[in-house]
Amino acid sequence: MNTALKAAIFFSTMAAPLAAQAEDFNVAFLAASSQNGFNQAIYDGIKEAASGYDNVNTQIFDGEFSATAQFSQVEDIVAGGKFDAIIITPNDTVGIATALEDAVKAGVKVGTTLFPVGPELTEMDPQVPGLTVTVASNPVVGATAQANAVVDYCADKDPCKVVVLIGQLVFPFDNVRNDTYKEILGEHDNIEIVATGEGNYSPQDSMIAMQDILQANRDIDVVLSNADQHLMGAEVAIADAGLDITQIYTLGGGLNQIAVDAIKAGSWSGTLAQFPKSMGAAALDTMVETLNGETVPTWIDEYSLRETPKIITKEWLDENQDFEPEWQG
Repeated sequence: MNTALKAAIFFSTMAAPLAAQAEDFNVAFLAASSQNGFNQAIYDGIKEAASGYDNVNTQIFDGEFSATAQFSQVEDIVAGGKFDAIIITPNDTVGIATALEDAVKAGVKVGTTLFPVGPELTEMDPQVPGLTVTVASNPVVGATAQANAVVDYCADKDPCKVVVLIGQLVFPFDNVRNDTYKEILGEHDNIEIVATGEGNYSPQDSMIAMQDILQANRDIDVVLSNADQHLMGAEVAIADAGLDITQIYTLGGGLNQIAVDAIKAGSWSGTLAQFPKSMGAAALDTMVETLNGETVPTWIDEYSLRETPKIITKEWLDENQDFEPEWQG
């Protein structure tokens, strides 16, 4: 065998693994917090979808519920050049936009879950030039469904005293939800928001916030929250105060297994449906499609991913015994 032929065979055998390596896609998931169950479920969906491909690798980054941490993570990912795509659950939906715009300019595909990125939280189509997809529902839609459910419950109560447990009012998306609650409930003279506490998506923090609230407001009719984790803490505080939670209308958000069990048992009244695994899977599939040069939608509505009512109640769960939530809580 002559030297030229040997060289041709050598380089042809080397080309195959190099080509395979070039086709691999590395996708970073920037969790708002990797310790948060909802974010973990989004990543579970991402990993599950990625397992259906031979060439997709994923890695999770802990945003620590910190806008600064996530901004630095985006900068590091762009500088490192390892990742082809970013899926982010943003802590600061406005402040992170600049970093993501730089990522897009650097050739990194970007998708966002749970919330859009940009100044308008009700605008689902991408506000960052070049951003691939938003997989989320309009936060006002969910908050409106929750507030209307409270209005229905309070219809025959005057006064109807409401406690609101929100995540963090420093977060723009929590402000939008809280403003929606106040606007809708404020239209009814019989409904009074007696206190608002910040649960920080933590049962422990929520328990402490609810304990403080109950010291001044024992006579309450409703606990309205944007997160099931908040109701978990509130339930402990309510029990410690000697109150019967079944006599209080309790409405959370997220639809985790703990909420489903509590609603079935009659301890909680309901929760806002959310589907983190489905969001993660939809985001991953969309990013792979766009990396392969396919045309993809710019917005995937979370509520298009599963068929349920927005507010999950005991009546609905009793009628749908086979229903399984997408995360444990």
